[in-house]
Order: sequence, then structure tokens, then C-alpha cells
Amino acid sequence: MTESTVLSRPGQEVSTTGNSLRSGADYLASIKDDGRRVFLDGEIVRDVTTHKAFQGAAKSIARLYDIAAEPENREVMTFETSSGTRALRCYQIAHTLEELGERRRMSERWAASTGGMMGRSPDHVASFLAGFAAKPALFGQAGDQFARNVTNFYEYARDNHLYAAYAIVPPQIDRSKPAHQQSDPTLYAGVVKERDDGIVLRGAQQLATGAVLADYVYLSVIHPMQPGDEAYANGVMIPVNAPGVKIYSRRSFASTANSTFDYPLSSRFDETDSLLVLDDVFVPWEHVFIYRNRQICWDQWWKAPSHSWGNHQAQVRYATKLRFMLGITKRINELTGNDALPPVQIQVGELAAMATIVESMVLAQEVQGHVDEDGIAWPSKAALYSVMSLQSQMNPKMVDIVRELSGGSMIALPSSVRDYENPEIAADMERYVSSPGSTSRERVALLKMAWDLIGTEFAGRHQQYEKFYGGASFLVKQNMARAYDFTRAKKIVNDILALAD
Repeated sequence: MTESTVLSRPGQEVSTTGNSLRSGADYLASIKDDGRRVFLDGEIVRDVTTHKAFQGAAKSIARLYDIAAEPENREVMTFETSSGTRALRCYQIAHTLEELGERRRMSERWAASTGGMMGRSPDHVASFLAGFAAKPALFGQAGDQFARNVTNFYEYARDNHLYAAYAIVPPQIDRSKPAHQQSDPTLYAGVVKERDDGIVLRGAQQLATGAVLADYVYLSVIHPMQPGDEAYANGVMIPVNAPGVKIYSRRSFASTANSTFDYPLSSRFDETDSLLVLDDVFVPWEHVFIYRNRQICWDQWWKAPSHSWGNHQAQVRYATKLRFMLGITKRINELTGNDALPPVQIQVGELAAMATIVESMVLAQEVQGHVDEDGIAWPSKAALYSVMSLQSQMNPKMVDIVRELSGGSMIALPSSVRDYENPEIAADMERYVSSPGSTSRERVALLKMAWDLIGTEFAGRHQQYEKFYGGASFLVKQNMARAYDFTRAKKIVNDILALAD
């Protein structure tokens, strides 16, 4: 890979050498910048890599980069580009169903290191960017320059191993009206000025999960838009530290996590969700994929494999999370001596059945996928949207089963790890809060993790997150209705009716 330049923000360039993969240290150094304006608890966060609210998640992302850079992970985590360099496999444009499987194995490796708790890890939006670049002609319908922009930025992000987030949902102000009929036309993020060298955007967008820790954010809209909404029908890449970008993070659950022992998940994997506010943010033309075009803004998700690849990755992550949930549940019941009881085995079997359905549907997306006329491999949409449709119903049921199987074990726990520093308390804990084959501290560490998975505020956010991961459930089910092969189903009906005649 030749030396390249990373645009840290408009007018500021940082030289990097692309001869090796990005390390965790490289990543952390790159997001320590003066331009990044993140707000939390009424104040601006000067350094997201050291602030308690974000440092755990930042280190977790850094670890993902280190995993990818380890020589023994080279084949799983990276692929060879057309120029002979190595890039993260999440940026691979899949031309065969086997390559979809290669992408899956990369995402599985990353998801396993976080227990599937980080839904917007760098492989998520990278999959969308690869999907866009697989169909540049779609964007080129509005002009060849937009096709070039998509391809050029994809290659730039790929070669520099960038972490991109996205904000593609307008704020919930008045959903009874389209964007251009809101009380103020600049409430939703849209174009307010066109210049010879680019465009200027003003307004807000959500949910921007992970944007606090990302290099770039893709700003667009996934909702259908109405005539008159053209100013909001854009697709642009914006450096997170660009002038005028403000990120308002929701309350961080890591902020109140007093230790990794007491909050092993909250303290490490809270990627946070944010409101992205643009105060006259300038975007150069070369970072514009879509400009004032409602049709292409809609088609980018469905006529390119972006939504399919991004959500294939999302289901790989979710399948891994369910495996993590099953592992915790199994270990808890082994600790408490309940594992061999028939009622417990029945409930664990139900959990395992649902987790296996999700995992099998991930594999079905590859097995039942197809390669289109352009040589691009698509996961099966029917397999993808069917499991996404069930996710919002299965997840709360599975969490509830874990609650039943855990009983009061997750509630009657020492107040914090500091209890073990007091000899008197530690002695009582070792006597009364322990299990055969494990120390009190080992038992409590496992149960604290289980509580962080299903009982804390962090867990509550994940419940909501999984419920709306692919959007409102009715939208996902509409996608399923469009993807299902009703022609084949109706043929059975017609054939049997013909026999009756």
C-alpha cells in the first residue's frame, strides 16, 4: 500500500503509512483530536480515549484492531485488495457465496471478543460502504461524479481501515409531517447552501451509535421521503471532527460503573448512542454520494447489497451474542447445581433452540444467496428478513428465561468488589456465597456479568436496542413480505385447485 493521507477534518491532513494494518494504538491516537466535539453531562469531552464514559469502549474497539492485525488472524480478518495490499475483510466486496462466508467468519471473531454486545463495531458500516461500492452505477444515475465519489471513498476507507458510523434516522419531532413541513426547515439535517467546492448542511440526525468513537459518520436517510423533501435526500461522509459537528451522547452507563468486576459489560462495551447536530457543516463534493435525490436515497439501501451485507453482519453479531447468553446461563446452572434438573434442561433447551434458529438463518443467508448479473453475491433476503422479523419477539423471551433460571442468585450479591478487601466480609462471602468447585469471587464475578447482561441499565438499553435493531418491527416485516416467494406458495394452491376441478 502506498503512503496515503487521511483527512482528519477539512483543511487538516495527517500523513499515514498504509503498509500495515491499523493497530489499536494507531486507532486510539487517531481519535485524540481537538476538533471532536462530544458533549456529556453539560460539558464538552476533551479526550474520549481517557474519559470514564468512553474509555472502556474505545479500548474495546482498539482491541478489535489488534485482533485483526495479529499475524495468526491474517486470513480470517483480512483480504488481499486488487493492488496487492491487505485490508479488513469487512470491506471485501463479495463476488461469491463463499466470500459471504469469509465475511461472516471475520465478524464472528470480532463479535466473540465483545460477547456480541457492540452492535456498531467497525465492520457494520464498513459493510454498507462495501455494498455501495459494489453498485456505483446506482449512484451514477445522477452523474458520473457520484459513482466516482462512492468508489474513491470506499477505497480510501478500506485502505486506511477506517471506523465509520452512521446517522440515518431523523429526530422524532413531528412524525405526522414530512421533513420540509416541520416547524423549522432546518430541524432535520439538510442542505442549506450549495458552493462550487461542496455543500453546507444544517440540522440534526440520530441515532449515531458509536459516532463518539468513529473516524467518519455517513449522514443519509433510510425513511421514505415525500416530494418537497429533496433538501434532506442526501448521502455524505463527514469526518466526526469536522467544524460544526456536535455529538450529544446519551447518558453513559460506563460512567457509573465502579469497576470491571462489578460491571464487566457496561464498563467495556457501552458504545453509546448520540444525537448528531450539524451547525453549517461543509462537505466537499468528493464526499457526496447522493445530492437532493429522493429516489437514489431510497434505492441505496435496497438496489445495492448495502442493507443486506450490513444486516448479515448484524445477525452474525446477534447470533454470537445469543451464544454468549447461553454460555452464561449454562455456567450459572452448573454453579448452583441445577444443571441436571429436568425443568432446567427444558428451559435451557428452549433457549438453545432459539439461538440455533438465529445461527442457522445466518448460514441460510449464504446457502440460499445468489450472485447477480453484475457478479455481486447477495445473502438471501428471505432468510435475512425472517430472522430480523423474529428478533424483536425472541430476544425478550430469551432474556426472561435467563431470569427464571437465575432466580435470586444475581440479586443477593456483595455490594462491590471492595467487599473482598475486608477480611471479615471476605470470609463470610467465601462461606455463604460460593459454590463447589469455585471460589466466592469466581461465582460472584459470573453472576455480576449475568446481571450486567439482563438486569442493569446497560441491559435495559440492549433490550430496547435489539427490539428496534432493524427498525420498527412493522417495517422489518414489510421487508419480509416483499422478500418472500409468494409465487411459489400460490402455485401449490393453484395446482391443488386444478386437481379439484
